[in-house]
Amino acid sequence: MKLENLKPAKGATHNSKRVGRGQGSGKGGTATRGTKGAQARAGYSHKIGFEGGQMPIQRRLPKFGFKNPTRVEYAPINVATLQALSEKLGVKAFDPEVLIGAGLVSKGDLVKILGNGELTAALEVSAHAFSKSAIAKIEAAGGKTTVIE
Repeated sequence: MKLENLKPAKGATHNSKRVGRGQGSGKGGTATRGTKGAQARAGYSHKIGFEGGQMPIQRRLPKFGFKNPTRVEYAPINVATLQALSEKLGVKAFDPEVLIGAGLVSKGDLVKILGNGELTAALEVSAHAFSKSAIAKIEAAGGKTTVIE
């Protein structure tokens, strides 16, 4: 193989379709656009979802669902996670800043402590919300819960 013998693989290149170049091109008259209608005209563009005048799918299908404008989203943290973090870092007091530093929640998230798992360490936990089971487990282990307003 030499540089002067290099060429693209068979079928890899195509001649571009030169439209609007008269009868001799073999595509004269309508320039491959068919006859009549908006698509045959210059400057044609259709709306997103346009189906040729047929009722578009986004209008054929019904609306459904409900988005509650007053919903409050919490970042959930289980007491088992607090137990593991307490053993790993040696921390006895938890608040959102500690959880942000540990990478469990993002800045600005509201934190809710849930009661999944076991808790043996006596922890002081501050969060925006607690489940009843989480409060019971924290207080049973000798800890204290504080709700942040």
